[in-house]
Amino acid sequence: MNVIEELEREEAARLGKNFPPFAAGDTIAVRVRVAEGGGGARRTQLFEGVVIARRGRGVNESFIVRRTSSGEAMERTFQSCSPMVEEIKVIRHGHVRRAKLYHLRKLSGRAARIREKLGPKRETKPR
Repeated sequence: MNVIEELEREEAARLGKNFPPFAAGDTIAVRVRVAEGGGGARRTQLFEGVVIARRGRGVNESFIVRRTSSGEAMERTFQSCSPMVEEIKVIRHGHVRRAKLYHLRKLSGRAARIREKLGPKRETKPR
């Protein structure tokens, strides 16, 4: 193991970020600390949307979340090990066949929907 990997592992352990596993196509809710005004006041903001990309590994990992509200789409990039990211909650797992869902930027409405991933198939009795 090289020195860089060892340092990244120590840094990730120090930050103590234990987020649930998620992938592109999943709908997640991210709680982010936001600075309000110039007085240093902070509050927690919830950003909920579809993960369209994940990039990097370990301490350098980031992901892009896209959401649409009032017909206006917005994307936000988060660093996984950032102290501003407090919590990530997976709302639903999406069934997609791509690692990067940048093509959703061109789509809107019903065309931009993602199917939900179903659990393991149950055996049915023969008729």
